[in-house]
Amino acid sequence: MKVDIDMGAAPAGAKAMLDLEELLATRLLVQGNSGSGKSHLLRRLLEQSAQWVQQCVIDPEGDFVTLADKYGHVVVDGARTEAELTRIAARIRQHRVSVVLDLEGLDVEQQMRCAAAFLGGLFDAERDFWYPMLVVVDEAQLFAPAVAGEVSDEARKLSLGAMTNLMCRGRKRGLAGVIATQRLAKLAKNVAAEASNFLMGRTFLDIDMARAADLLGMERRQAEQFRDLARGHFVALGPALSRRPLPVTIGAVETSARSSSPKLTPLPQPGDDARDLIFTPAPEERRTIIRKAPTPPAPTPTADILNQLTQAKALAQAESPAPTLFPEIDEAERNSLIEAVMHEMLNDPDASFRTDAVLYQDFLVRCRIRRVPGDQLSLPAFRRRLAVARAGIDGETAQGEPWQQALELSKSLPDDVQGVFFIVAQAAVTASPCPSDATIARAYGTHSSRRARRLLTYFEEQGLIVVRTDFTGNRVVAFPDLGCETSAGDPNGPDEPAQEQFAAE
Repeated sequence: MKVDIDMGAAPAGAKAMLDLEELLATRLLVQGNSGSGKSHLLRRLLEQSAQWVQQCVIDPEGDFVTLADKYGHVVVDGARTEAELTRIAARIRQHRVSVVLDLEGLDVEQQMRCAAAFLGGLFDAERDFWYPMLVVVDEAQLFAPAVAGEVSDEARKLSLGAMTNLMCRGRKRGLAGVIATQRLAKLAKNVAAEASNFLMGRTFLDIDMARAADLLGMERRQAEQFRDLARGHFVALGPALSRRPLPVTIGAVETSARSSSPKLTPLPQPGDDARDLIFTPAPEERRTIIRKAPTPPAPTPTADILNQLTQAKALAQAESPAPTLFPEIDEAERNSLIEAVMHEMLNDPDASFRTDAVLYQDFLVRCRIRRVPGDQLSLPAFRRRLAVARAGIDGETAQGEPWQQALELSKSLPDDVQGVFFIVAQAAVTASPCPSDATIARAYGTHSSRRARRLLTYFEEQGLIVVRTDFTGNRVVAFPDLGCETSAGDPNGPDEPAQEQFAAE
């Protein structure tokens, strides 16, 4: 069904129409400096298409929450855990509800993590719920930055990966990305390159004007026109808009943002009491006493510092070593406490779908509560112990030669897939049935069975395993280096830990 929505006015009194069905297949990129009318354009697009397609807005400033009053969008507060946001996103696709993810009040890194978890939930939805959805991301340069900023590398990778999935692979899952950015130079190129429709607004920097002209197929000398565009005026190009660059004036909207551009207001007339208003504290105010910092002592010469260090070292060597204040750490007791903390964490059903960084912080807190002695584990050491704990190997089997060899083989794999490798290796060492796709997916922290099968293919390409299927359709995984293999298991079977928990209840 062809649906054209009215975006505003075009030259010669014509209407600027946007083919909604074509947009769902080709995606849209909006660019313009602050104050050029990007948010107004997105609001016009959302209002005009609200009755035709499900919508999701990633809103870092809380400007689009007013859509809920007139168009029934559900506002999702971003101040939730990543696991909660992932589950909410999955239910949104199932029930086809239009939403606004409000990230106002969070710092940039928290916004990136929340957006990544939410987009991941939309992307990993079951195939039965791949309905068409318009995913609008305002200020996209925050979530897909071209260069590393002040946020952590992990948060940047999560957010950039989610945005790349949306723009590169989202079409087959019904997700149509609409991204808006202040500057093309700040947006990751592999995200911007996937858009086939463009609406370019006012911009002043030469690098952004040149890039905008290249995307629209214009000559460099024509790029100067982007400096002269008024607010709400854009140049459109793309299969859903126009086959040639077309000036567009965005039409009016029915809702408004909570924030607005600053307006000049007259100053109050100065009076005789202006000085008293400034310097007289209110009754509820506390007077702050400013104390002058003491004068720092004169710096000690370097030669004197070296002499003091030399004398202290000689004195320490002459004296007998003092007895240690704390008893020696029992390594076996420490390992048993760490294993107990690991098993306590894994008993949480949501632990499989939390990031390693979140689990690591939880682990450190639990270790302090249990007073685990010794230095805390580093993040790489924690990931490896967590992967081994998830495999659930018993003590006697863990001391055997096959399992020790499996631990050596796993060192050549990335940290994020070692947990899956250990689960399959444990089944082979104990001759247990091959884990199902659902069990492997949970170990990897996802609900996607396709990812589980891709992981087995990856292990097979590395020469670690050999996968075969028997006549009944069950799967068997062999480990040539270990000299053992799993027994036949149903790849479409249920998640075993989840099934055991249900039976216990």
